[in-house]
Amino acid sequence: MTIDAFFWGWLILALFLFLAEIFTAGFVLAAFGVGAMGGALAALVGLALPWQILLFVMVSVIAVIYSRRFAERVSGEMSVKVGVDRVLGQKAIVLETIDPLEATGRVRIEREEWRAESVDGQVIPAETVVEVVGVEGTRVLVRAIKG
Repeated sequence: MTIDAFFWGWLILALFLFLAEIFTAGFVLAAFGVGAMGGALAALVGLALPWQILLFVMVSVIAVIYSRRFAERVSGEMSVKVGVDRVLGQKAIVLETIDPLEATGRVRIEREEWRAESVDGQVIPAETVVEVVGVEGTRVLVRAIKG
């Protein structure tokens, strides 16, 4: 094989990896695509295959490390919670006494009413402020706030 064949091989591999990245959830294949571009550059300047592979590995590792840092910085933590996660940690007011023996209890979280259950099995009277600590099916698990 000539240097030109290796160059085109690396270039085709890079193109394949970049295209495959579109269909995956992570951001890893693009880093290996950048590594393949490094291998193509090594082939273009006439380095032997072992050096091309070494450059591919080194550039890929560096690209993975920096892409992770970039992804963490850009994505950060989700500021808007969705689904049941939006009620976790929220304060609620007990509308109907929470009684595990009677299987009763209802709370209001912001403008929504939820069936509620005491996480520690205690009776919590109406008008008590509670904290939502979990969601189980269509019920929230709450704990009375001390204070």
